[in-house]
Amino acid sequence: MKKHTIGIVMNGVTGRMGKNQHYIRSILAIREQGGVKINEGEVIWPEPVLVGRNAAKLQELAALGKDIKWTTDVDAALADPANIIYFDAQTTGRRADAVKKAIALRKHVYCEKPTAVSTEGALDLYKIATQAGVKNGVVQDKLWLPGMLKIKRLKEQGFFGDILSVRGEFGYWVFEGHNIPAQRPSWNYRKEDDGGIIVDMLCHWRYVLDNLFGEVKALTCLGATHIPERVDEQGKPYKCTADDSAYATFELEGGVVAHFNSSWNVRVRRDDLLTLQIDGTKGSAVAGLRECWIQHYGNTPKPVWNPDIAQPIDFYNGWSKVPEQETYDNAFKVQWELFLRHIVLDEPFPWTLLQGAKGVQLAELGLESWAKRQWLEVPKLEA
Repeated sequence: MKKHTIGIVMNGVTGRMGKNQHYIRSILAIREQGGVKINEGEVIWPEPVLVGRNAAKLQELAALGKDIKWTTDVDAALADPANIIYFDAQTTGRRADAVKKAIALRKHVYCEKPTAVSTEGALDLYKIATQAGVKNGVVQDKLWLPGMLKIKRLKEQGFFGDILSVRGEFGYWVFEGHNIPAQRPSWNYRKEDDGGIIVDMLCHWRYVLDNLFGEVKALTCLGATHIPERVDEQGKPYKCTADDSAYATFELEGGVVAHFNSSWNVRVRRDDLLTLQIDGTKGSAVAGLRECWIQHYGNTPKPVWNPDIAQPIDFYNGWSKVPEQETYDNAFKVQWELFLRHIVLDEPFPWTLLQGAKGVQLAELGLESWAKRQWLEVPKLEA
């Protein structure tokens, strides 16, 4: 068996996303399955080095796997020639400088989003990586969620006809912490710590819209800080200085209109924490993280407005559940495997730092639209 061993410096794995999605459910899961299979006699084997500032937490995480290395010295990890990939899941403000340092040492880079705190900074990362000749990528996990893949297949099959609109509902109630502990970190609600749901979620909506429905051409966005005070991890009240809700409308290439409500202050009465409704001339779909329901033109009821009687139509009855036609793996793990294949086999990987810069651009324009209370064009980014 030929084994391509790839050393990966994983910085920021003590955080929620770095630990659960990238380390445990991706890298450890890949190792547990025997690596990324290329063929019957060849695999790619990830060899992570866990990096962070808390030695006790790193040691605890390393114990979850077999022979996992860890260190609090990122420079030493980067200096090791066996480590050819640098992965960053730190808070946004720390990311750009760390990625630049890795690029300067000719490491391939893969990182979470937002990739920087400004469009200029994010685009600069892509340019530096390109000039250095290192392979690069940004996490765009939602593209591999089962619900999104089912939408993609329906579109490929021509189910929708001409797509008219996309409606997204995302979020849930995040407890303030006064009596029920919060289920998200406090920095999310402080602007000075790069928090805010516009910065967080519009990066996601950019790649979802661009890849599934059409390139974003213009937007208008209204943000809000609905909850003015929350309680942090130490039990201390703090002032919320970042937006916790966003209401954004996007004009897409081809005339499709998309609207997303994103909120940490909403109680869920829908199929999932994220749902998308796509309406087309021939059919509609409603997808969550995993499931997808469809209604064809021939199954569409013909309601008549009459508020004086009970609604005679059970609107749910006209929808059919899309069957499981494929095998679905963890979305983060799927993209990790694609990136590792890109490194070893030079297979295409279009989700580069340029795509990450587009996400930052949309978030930045969302904040500007809110401040100016107006529609804004989304200019093409020049690489």
